[in-house]
Amino acid sequence: QVQLVESGGGLVQAGGSLRLSCAASGSIFRINAVDWYRQAPGEQRERVATITSGGTTNYADSVKGRFTISRDNAKNTAYLQMSSLEPEDTAVYYCRAEVQERRWAIIRAYWGEGTQVTVSS
Repeated sequence: QVQLVESGGGLVQAGGSLRLSCAASGSIFRINAVDWYRQAPGEQRERVATITSGGTTNYADSVKGRFTISRDNAKNTAYLQMSSLEPEDTAVYYCRAEVQERRWAIIRAYWGEGTQVTVSS
C-alpha cells in the first residue's frame, strides 16, 4: 500500500507564496507522473500541474508563470511552489501519483487527502 501526504497549505494574502509538499511512503518501486489538483467549494476538481518521471512539466493555463511543480525522486516527494497567489487560487489541493509498487506490478494511481490553501484579498 502507498500513502500520499500533502503539507504546506495555509492562509496567505493575495500576492503571497506557498510551497506545498506531497510525500509518498509505503511499498514503492517507481513513481511515474505526479499531478497536483485543486477543488474549490462547489467546483469540480481540476488539474493544476503535472510532472513526469523524466521531469517534463505541464500546467493549467490559470497557473502558468505563477506555479512551479518539481520532484525529488530520492525522497519520493513532489512540490508545488505557488507565487503571486490570487483569491481565485483558494481551494483544497490534492496530489495524485502513479505508482508502481514492485518491479513487474501494474501502475496504480493514489491520492492524498488534500491540504487547504486560502488566499485573502
